[in-house]
Amino acid sequence: MAKFKKHNKFDGIFLSGYKETQKIYTVNLDFNKSVYGEKLLLDGDLQYREWNPFRSKLCAAIKCNARKIFINPSSKVLYLGASSGTTVSHVSDIVTKGIIYAIEFSSRSLRELVQNSVDRQNVIPILGDANQPHEYLKFITGAIDIIYMDVAQPNQSEILIKNAKMYLKPGVGKFIYTVKSRSIDSIASPKEIFAKEIKTLEENGLMVTDNVNITSFQTDHVVLFGRYQGL
Repeated sequence: MAKFKKHNKFDGIFLSGYKETQKIYTVNLDFNKSVYGEKLLLDGDLQYREWNPFRSKLCAAIKCNARKIFINPSSKVLYLGASSGTTVSHVSDIVTKGIIYAIEFSSRSLRELVQNSVDRQNVIPILGDANQPHEYLKFITGAIDIIYMDVAQPNQSEILIKNAKMYLKPGVGKFIYTVKSRSIDSIASPKEIFAKEIKTLEENGLMVTDNVNITSFQTDHVVLFGRYQGL
């Protein structure tokens, strides 16, 4: 039987195994349901879901020693680019007292997201365009704590900035931004692209506090963590 221990930095995240074989888990909020074929393991009354860093950029960032991920059990998360809900489902396991507004542009992906989260009461799937943050304003109540963005578009920093200005409280709101360099520019070097993205964010009041390279799991990707200072 696998032995699980709490992560020493992050709420709601558990570890099992040693060194190179160590894996990351969350406690399954939707008992006996696997979202993307991940392993489910029982330990007493709890069921743990293996979190695959090759399928989730947030998990990859944790594996690559992210300092803070900001997410806790009471977080209110605006998730841009929810897709079918792989990472959303693990965040759902963590924010047991919070809520996730999961925005997805593709109708097909949204249908899969709805199926995967039908028994997850803290996930609200919303068909919407992250480029148009006013579109989903009517679905959101109260202040957002964290914006998680995984939108592969050339103007992805602009998308984050627009949403931060609309939904995050200056000095309090946080963001997690997954950057795929090839979606922004297929010619420039990833290092140059990442530096430019950080500069653009900080010029618009989004201060990057951690820059995690996850290329060992996702080619030409970084995950940026930070806070919204406002202008």
